[in-house]
This record gives sequence, structure tokens and C-alpha cells, in this order.
Amino acid sequence: MEVLVKPLEIRLSVSAGSNLLDTLLEHQIPISYSCMSGRCGTCRCTVLGGEVSGPNAAEGRPSPRGDTVLACQSRLFSDCAIEVPEPDEIVVHPARKLKAEVLAFEALTHDVRCLRLRTNKPLAFSPGQYAHLQFGNGFVRPYSMAGLPGDDTLEFHIRLVPDGRLTPWLEANLKEGDRLRVSGPLGVSYLRRKHEGPMVCVAGGTGFAPMYAVARGALESGMSNPIYFIFGVRSQRDVYGVDQLEALARRYPNFSYRVTLSDTDDVRAPHRAGLVTDVMREEFSLMEDWRVYVAGPPPMVEAVDTLAVKTGVQPAHVYADAFYPAGI
Repeated sequence: MEVLVKPLEIRLSVSAGSNLLDTLLEHQIPISYSCMSGRCGTCRCTVLGGEVSGPNAAEGRPSPRGDTVLACQSRLFSDCAIEVPEPDEIVVHPARKLKAEVLAFEALTHDVRCLRLRTNKPLAFSPGQYAHLQFGNGFVRPYSMAGLPGDDTLEFHIRLVPDGRLTPWLEANLKEGDRLRVSGPLGVSYLRRKHEGPMVCVAGGTGFAPMYAVARGALESGMSNPIYFIFGVRSQRDVYGVDQLEALARRYPNFSYRVTLSDTDDVRAPHRAGLVTDVMREEFSLMEDWRVYVAGPPPMVEAVDTLAVKTGVQPAHVYADAFYPAGI
């Protein structure tokens, strides 16, 4: 049985039933992976032809042409063609479980809290990735790192949900010195450092955390690309992090940012009214060689993805980890 790996044009001889990720790693095919359990989405591949059984295939049936599968959870059952993403941008950080101590849980806005942790061992990750946090009450939730791997602490931004199962408990009980567990890194919306064209980070709400990490990571690593940051919230009281963005803009001439408010008609507001997609339409007319990073509410992520593709961005160059609420 033969597997054609594109865009590398490499042909592999494999046995029926072989795990796709194991096969690629065995033949030294570059591919990103992390959790090895189908949770993080890092090892996504596209089926171009043939029979591949994976978690994206309906009820375990073979994936049709064009389906995306998770290599770590997929098996090969016929001659097939597989496309691996961006072979020159491989990031491998096998997921780890670490113990962590709460250093601070403090307000950023009326309903957003900044959680700072110190782990017992360093966590290797790429800017834009996320981790699962397991709290003392047993709840596990995904949150994105707002900092970089070299920082002294891990930082996460958590929005309080009044009727949620976890965040009211955190607000009432979490304190300095508490212990929790961190599992990660996970996610595919990480910084691609080899790209030399323009890039934009689009954040909605607490999506600020991973997008700020991507922008800061790019700038501090010496990338000279034009880098844009669009931060969308509902109203002025939901805005935070502007001082951090302004500091980047002062330090790096290739960085600029916009803040937009979706639910305001106050002409005196210091930021413009509208949606993040309004800013994209007005300022970026043609985006053929762009990379787009986006984090926030799923409807916003989907709207940005659709608009980016319409303006010339290749679908594979829109990077997003959309988090769907689960009674948080």
C-alpha cells in the first residue's frame, strides 16, 4: 500500500491499518503534533484521495476527498494521498502535565481576570498556543497563554460568566498560593516565524491573550514583517491591554494596532465604533501573501476567516483555535 505525501511529493510504503502520525514520524516527514490524543488539533492533515479513517470521518467511515483528519487518530486502509501543512513551519512541543502555584488572580476589566502561575518546570510552547488548566474543584478548561515561553510566569485571561459553573467559583475562592495543574501546549494557532509578508492578529475579548503573545513573539524574535493588531470588544469598559499594545507600537515601527467597539454610538469614545471585520475591509483590500491569526468568540472567528479568504488569503493561512463555551 502506498501513501503520497504532498506537497513534499514523497511516496511511502505502509501496511493497511497503520496510524497516520506514526507513519509520518517513522519516515521523518515533518509534521507538528502535541497531545497525541486528538484534543489539540495540531497534527491536522488533508485527505486528497484514498481511504483514511479518522475522527473527522462520519461515524468512522473513510474520509472523503478534501476532509481534514487528525493524523494521531487516523489509520490508512488503501493507497491514498495526504497533504501535510507548511513543512517549513513545524513546531513540536509534546504535551506535558505540570504542577502550578497561583501567584495572582486580579482584575483586568469588570469581568476579565488575569491569572498568573508559577510552574514547577518550564513549559515549552509557541506563542498563540493554549493549555488545559485543572482547578481545585476538579473542573478543566482551556485557556491561552498571554506571554512567551521565556517569561517568569504563565499568564492567562479568564472572563467571568455570572451563571457559569467554574468562573463564579474562581472569583469567590481562588487565591494566591493555591495549586492547580497545567496540561499543554495545545493548538494550531501558533506563530509562523518564517513568513516574511504582512500579518494581522485579530482578537475578540479574551482572545487578546493569544493574539498579544503572537504579536509580541514575532516582534521580539526580530521579525520585520508589517504586523497589525485589531482588538474588538463590546464597549469601552471591556477594553484592556492598550498600554501593552502602545508600548509595542512605540518600540517597533512595523507594528500598529486598532481597537474597535461593537456596541457603542458614543462619538466621544477614544476608540472607533464597529466590528473587527469593518477595520479589515477598510484597511486591507488585498491580502494574498498575508497570514491571519484570530482568537475570540466563534462567530467572530468565522466572520474573520470568511472575509480573509475573500480578500485573497489562502484558507490554510488563517490560524484559529475557536473556543466554544461549555458552561464556564
